[in-house]
Amino acid sequence: MTDMLIRTDRQGDVLCLTLDRPDRLNAAPPAMFEAITAALDGVGDARAVLIQGAGRAFCAGADVGGGALNAANPGEATFAALTRSYNPALARIAALDLPVVSAVRGAAAGIGCSLALAADFCVASDTAYFLQAFVNIGLVPDGGASWMLPRLIGKARATEMMMLGERVLAAKAYEWGMIHRIVANDMLEREAMSLAQRLAAGPTRAYGAIRRQLLAGYESDYAAAMALEAENQRAMRGTADASEGGRAFLEKRPPVFRGA
Repeated sequence: MTDMLIRTDRQGDVLCLTLDRPDRLNAAPPAMFEAITAALDGVGDARAVLIQGAGRAFCAGADVGGGALNAANPGEATFAALTRSYNPALARIAALDLPVVSAVRGAAAGIGCSLALAADFCVASDTAYFLQAFVNIGLVPDGGASWMLPRLIGKARATEMMMLGERVLAAKAYEWGMIHRIVANDMLEREAMSLAQRLAAGPTRAYGAIRRQLLAGYESDYAAAMALEAENQRAMRGTADASEGGRAFLEKRPPVFRGA
């Protein structure tokens, strides 16, 4: 089943994950996120990851049609899906030592919104919108949204998204600082892949350390953040990419990073 839910392919050093239920706007059953986790566990020597959706939507949210909705105990079924399937995939993205790009067309709703914003760079088409619709059916945000959104856009705007349950169009998402950039709909794949390839050609180990610093910085104090930076700087100084970067600077040429 998981083979039918996502497609994976390599384009150079970029691992591309495509949510592949276009007839359902890529609504995600738990098995789809389990497939994402499995694909990321097998990332191999890729140096960047691109996550996108097939068809006219990124992801319309969790697919609860025949699962939790019809379970004898829907609360327990939902809890199990989140803790066993959805949350581990998002945690795996956060733990990657590689930069991640998401390409969003159309809906990024519910768990799809969390997935899109878990990337380091969210590139959105001019058709994209982001939606926390849980309140409209008497539920609460999940997939880490209540942790992520206030940090991205502030408490007032996060509250607006979560309590009013209205679409945030791409232009507003960009204005709020939620996403990296907006591109024309027919240019989305090209622009997102171009960014992913740029990152794949960069200093991979430094990117991984930057990701860890940013994540730790949400919870640490100033002194702890500086201490982690110093530790990571010490480690990065010993990498081949840092040596190449220094030589390239002195020789006044672009560096050629190998991810080592």
